[in-house]
Amino acid sequence: MSQGVRTRPEGSGRPLSEAYDTALLDLDGVVYTGGKAIAHAVDSLASAREGGMRLAYVTNNALRTPDVVAGHLTELGIPTGADDVITSAQAVARLVGEQVPAGSRVLVIGGEGLRVALRERGLVPVESADDDPVAVVQGYGGPDLTWSRLAEASYAVARGVPWFASNTDLTIPSGRGIAPGNGAAVEVVRIATGAEPQVAGKPLPPMHRETVIRTGAERPLVVGDRLDTDIEGAFNGGVDSLLVLTGVTDGARLLAAPPRHRPTFVDADLRGLLGGQPEVAGEGGRFRCGGWTASAGREELELDGDGKALDGLRALCAAAWTAAGNGACALDAGKALAKLGL
Repeated sequence: MSQGVRTRPEGSGRPLSEAYDTALLDLDGVVYTGGKAIAHAVDSLASAREGGMRLAYVTNNALRTPDVVAGHLTELGIPTGADDVITSAQAVARLVGEQVPAGSRVLVIGGEGLRVALRERGLVPVESADDDPVAVVQGYGGPDLTWSRLAEASYAVARGVPWFASNTDLTIPSGRGIAPGNGAAVEVVRIATGAEPQVAGKPLPPMHRETVIRTGAERPLVVGDRLDTDIEGAFNGGVDSLLVLTGVTDGARLLAAPPRHRPTFVDADLRGLLGGQPEVAGEGGRFRCGGWTASAGREELELDGDGKALDGLRALCAAAWTAAGNGACALDAGKALAKLGL
């Protein structure tokens, strides 16, 4: 990963699937949405895999086991083994296992994925604060998580039992829209107890460590749709990233990104793995990509030219990020993005 503050997306003369040995792919918003494969995902991943790139699927969702996730991907036409799936449940289970003895009881507030991961580390899942747990682990439990489960966590944490969370994503995408995520449930326990959990999932280092341990990646490329988990996780891990625009991040959020949320590369979807990335050239405060030229005015970002919308967005990123430096760009991007249809 390039050192210093990123001020523009990078170019690549080689297909990303050749420049990196392993793609660390987020799932929701990248590979599928609402359980259905995103356009071009299946064919793009097949081509990347045939070209020698290893594909690993990295998710903050601790509900499903790797076997279940792998089965779902295989049904979508993406052949996947359980060893190709890394979850925040596995990352938090390792974190707990490093701090408590094998065979310890752990109060589980979450789904089967969390229980399986804890057993893998030699820990014993229990259901009640009265079962003498030495730790509390909280992960996404699905839409049927009950208030009584959050109460059990609160009782144990209030007694001083160490508290761990698989992740703190406040929302999670569903087929019907955006739903509360594990972070929302963590907030309930935090409010009840005043305590703070140790967190394992993206964008924090335990998740990146778990991914590298399990994949053995030497030149990984993080591929995601969220700036505050996928891209920040890559930043924290010191590796390069590809943002795809098939999920929650739109052009305005990307342009306003602070340094830790700025991806190495930007593309429309997973077809971005299969080709190179255009260079963004800059001189005198004007940045060019393809047929577009972008600059930062006094109150707004300015864009002139014509061509591919993505090239215009890349040029705008350079103008916005350069103007913002270590901060977040506050210039109005509405007119410029409208020219691109974004």
